[in-house]
Amino acid sequence: MADLRPNEILLSADQIQKRVAELAGELRRDSPDDLHLIAVLKGAFIFLSHLVRHVRGHVSLDFMALSSYAKGTTSSGEVRLLKDLDYALEGRDVVIVEDIVDTGLTLHYLQDILRSRNPKTLRTACLLSKPSRRKIDVKVEYIGFTIEDRFVVGYGLDYAEQYRNLPYIAVVG
Repeated sequence: MADLRPNEILLSADQIQKRVAELAGELRRDSPDDLHLIAVLKGAFIFLSHLVRHVRGHVSLDFMALSSYAKGTTSSGEVRLLKDLDYALEGRDVVIVEDIVDTGLTLHYLQDILRSRNPKTLRTACLLSKPSRRKIDVKVEYIGFTIEDRFVVGYGLDYAEQYRNLPYIAVVG
């Protein structure tokens, strides 16, 4: 595959920061007390770090790593758990923090795993949603932006481990 590079800014850093602050308010509105955020590594780490700074009150964090992409631009359809949680979820208000929901396969797998651990509530927040790519219907309560089926990088999202550091979301082509 040719070396792909970002060639169009889809969402500016300012647009992203404004929406992330709004999402934090929505999370706190729905969970006014204790809130436990679980980021899906590696892509969601920047989204989580900005989101958590806007969440008022008590909030705790944990991380999981799953893989379904390898080094390509399309999902392999096979999901692997690479890193599990460090803390129990039973009785807690839990929000999965995802960078992008594409086919829904990874998120569905993750929601099933976490639901079996008996959280009080389990919701999902994603920065980007691509509903046209869904292979499975998954529930996502908090969506930053809905985008068309384009391959994007930046703000934590990568292509072959590159471009995560961009402060905006760009289309690769």
